[in-house]
Amino acid sequence: MFHLAAVLRSRGFSINVLHTRAPDPAAHPPEYRFVAVADGTPPELVVSEDAAAVLTSLNETCAVPFVDRLAALLAEEGGVLCVIADVMWYAPAAVARELGVPLMLLMTSSASSFRMFMEYPLLLERGFLPVDDAQKDTLVDILPPFRVKDLQRIDTTNLYSFANVLANVVAAARLSSGLILNTFDFIEGDNICRIRDELSIPVFAIGPLNKLIPLVGRSSFLPPDCDCLRWLDTQAPSSVLFVSFGTMATIDAQEFLEVAWGLASTKLPFLWVVRPSLVRGLRLHSSELPSDLQEEINGRGRIVSWAPQEKVLGHPSVRAFMTHNGWNSTIESISEGVPMICRPCFGDQMGNARYVCAVWRLGVEMEVGSVLQRAKVQTAVEKLVNGEEGQNVKQRMRNLRIEAEKCVSKGGSSDTGLRNLVDSILSFGKC
Repeated sequence: MFHLAAVLRSRGFSINVLHTRAPDPAAHPPEYRFVAVADGTPPELVVSEDAAAVLTSLNETCAVPFVDRLAALLAEEGGVLCVIADVMWYAPAAVARELGVPLMLLMTSSASSFRMFMEYPLLLERGFLPVDDAQKDTLVDILPPFRVKDLQRIDTTNLYSFANVLANVVAAARLSSGLILNTFDFIEGDNICRIRDELSIPVFAIGPLNKLIPLVGRSSFLPPDCDCLRWLDTQAPSSVLFVSFGTMATIDAQEFLEVAWGLASTKLPFLWVVRPSLVRGLRLHSSELPSDLQEEINGRGRIVSWAPQEKVLGHPSVRAFMTHNGWNSTIESISEGVPMICRPCFGDQMGNARYVCAVWRLGVEMEVGSVLQRAKVQTAVEKLVNGEEGQNVKQRMRNLRIEAEKCVSKGGSSDTGLRNLVDSILSFGKC
């Protein structure tokens, strides 16, 4: 969302950021105006990890304060040209209609993920969900190339409550003035066309957003350790494994150690993001690793609590990216041409990994499910960085990086999509 704000600001729009959890205004352009919206979600519900219940509560409790904030902005000189909301916050759809303000939605995951949202009722009706372990490798004929195990679900929430949230998301999109996607035609053209045809609304594919304009300010609530960039400067070109499981995925202590030993066994230098909440129930630091593991790593590995990911992926010393395949991480890896070792954890990550490994063939996948073993880590790394398959992946990634650059260049599909988006927003002022 902050990437999109930066892009629109560069096109002359003023930006009001409505939020429930206050970012640090000092970390963003002074022209941004931050407007707080009260979040009445009970704390005990948040810690329950019941995603469907949290999303439902967030939409319900924020609707009234959002009306008040939006009405106040509308009363000011200049008013509000357009509201852009995350698709998972579907409450503004009704609010915007009530106040007569055009609404657009931003899908922060892939086009294929939104297609799955649209097909969720049929996935339930056809029995693909709930996932049956005996059928987990079965191909889903209504959503190729997904297998049953690639379908979105969140184990800590009720499947049918989650389906209801997705139904509300799709319903809000149908009534919106447009859907914005952080993707590009070359990799998701078919899904983009299907969404546009089935929803009968404008669809703007303008990704990779991180390549349209440098992000001004910080997009994470965690401060990045920029010293790791200087450490990368000391490493040989195309030699370092970058490891990060994103902002929300978690692993248990045993898997943490297995990943650590697996990385150590590769004998390659690595940069590993271990954020405070990564290991369930523990707050680990590199100094707390077993002494024999620290001795094995012996300076080859660097562990940080957070990293400036886009800069890391664009660094010439980075060879491969071990990732959870959140969409931001996936598309940033593609746009920087870094092959992936995929360890999806939940939600859309399994489907993203499926596309990376089976369709675009830009990486190798480690099986999700049981605790990841160090031998699997070592095998996956060796498969990607050595041998013929690794070279083929590297070449395909180089080619796709070029295609991504073409899309955001003048006259490319994403550049055209962005110009169409800007024209659409400006047209709201003429109504």
